[in-house]
Amino acid sequence: MNKIRLFLSLLVFFLPLTGKAALTIEIVGGAAQQIPIAIVPFAQQGQIAGQQDTIANIIGADLRRSGLFRVLETRGVANQPHELSEVNYADWSAIQTQALTIGNIETLPGNRLKVSFRLLDVYKQNQLAGMEYNITPAQLRMTAHRIADVIYQKLTGEQGVFATRISYVTKVNGRYSLQVADADGYNPQTVVSSVEPIISPVWSPDGTRLAYVSFEKKKPIVYVQSLVSGQRTVLANFKGNNSAPSWSPDGKRLAIVLTYAANSQIYSINADGTGLQQLTHTSAIDTEPVWSPDGRYIYFTSDRGGNPQIYRMSTSGNDASRVTFEGSYVVSPRISPDGKSLAYIRRDDGKFRVALQDVASGQVQILSDSARDESPSFAPNGRMIIYATRINGKGALAAVSADGKVKQRLSETGGDVREPAWGPVVSQ
Repeated sequence: MNKIRLFLSLLVFFLPLTGKAALTIEIVGGAAQQIPIAIVPFAQQGQIAGQQDTIANIIGADLRRSGLFRVLETRGVANQPHELSEVNYADWSAIQTQALTIGNIETLPGNRLKVSFRLLDVYKQNQLAGMEYNITPAQLRMTAHRIADVIYQKLTGEQGVFATRISYVTKVNGRYSLQVADADGYNPQTVVSSVEPIISPVWSPDGTRLAYVSFEKKKPIVYVQSLVSGQRTVLANFKGNNSAPSWSPDGKRLAIVLTYAANSQIYSINADGTGLQQLTHTSAIDTEPVWSPDGRYIYFTSDRGGNPQIYRMSTSGNDASRVTFEGSYVVSPRISPDGKSLAYIRRDDGKFRVALQDVASGQVQILSDSARDESPSFAPNGRMIIYATRINGKGALAAVSADGKVKQRLSETGGDVREPAWGPVVSQ
């Protein structure tokens, strides 16, 4: 039982948590070479007070946050174009702009807006992208994120993730809340709230559901909650502890951890709570399962070798083999979306830090420089990893690029925040 308590304490180790304010993001460092881009404030047509600046500011903030872009000041350029025919490329070459974004916001009947934008290559003097969006005013911020995604993809060749969402757990006045917010920390919404701890939120592959563990019944129980209807169902409430849910890539099953028989073992279960199947059969503690993107393997934490390390097995529970060999204490595996990298928490000299291991070569890089990190989660494009840490004595979220060069700090003025999970890219 002492070992079981050890692993449960790992899950709630940092849980003094917080409230409902939007997360604020501080960027620390950046890529060695950044793409210089100018974003002209969008033209305003109709009664849309201030929104032309807002949408440009959101796009610029997104691109800065990636660490891959240098957003240039545009106010010094006399000609501020909004249409292709108005662009004088020489003006923008003069301030060493590589890419230029222009656009319009137009009021439509029925309280609708038409947002249009163009992304221009200043060197080649041609258009790289152009799109229009017919939206409600409430969708303006998310539209700005989608425009930033288009710009990011066109200029880097990688998928943008600014229009995705994150989840995390907060605590204020003794009450825990599972929150969902935009990837930049804005628009936080409470999914569920309880006076007992909430841990381990994970997104379904289609982004419509969250599985998580709640202690509201005085024991850990796994729930699945729809973000569309708000309906909540019990996924696992078996004898003993129910914890550590992880979705299969097709969203049909989840891996969970139960103490159903004795010590913590890994099971799989259908998303509707049927079809329970035990996958590991050991005297050790097997926990924290996570599916590989191709659905062939499950990575998990186990102390079967004496100390916690990461192992990999087939989804049937067979052929388990050890994956991590550096560090005496390695937990919380997360596999990258392309299946090529494994993030986890490693203890070195008493410090818990985020590490990234190349699956093929086994080469390891320590990505974070703090001492109490936990719960890593990959962005859908694999570029960034969000995790929980402590900053100035308070719980906060942080993010680091997979190459370690770009770092972000996400904090809440109201208190601590923990248990981050980055949601998937969903269709528009």
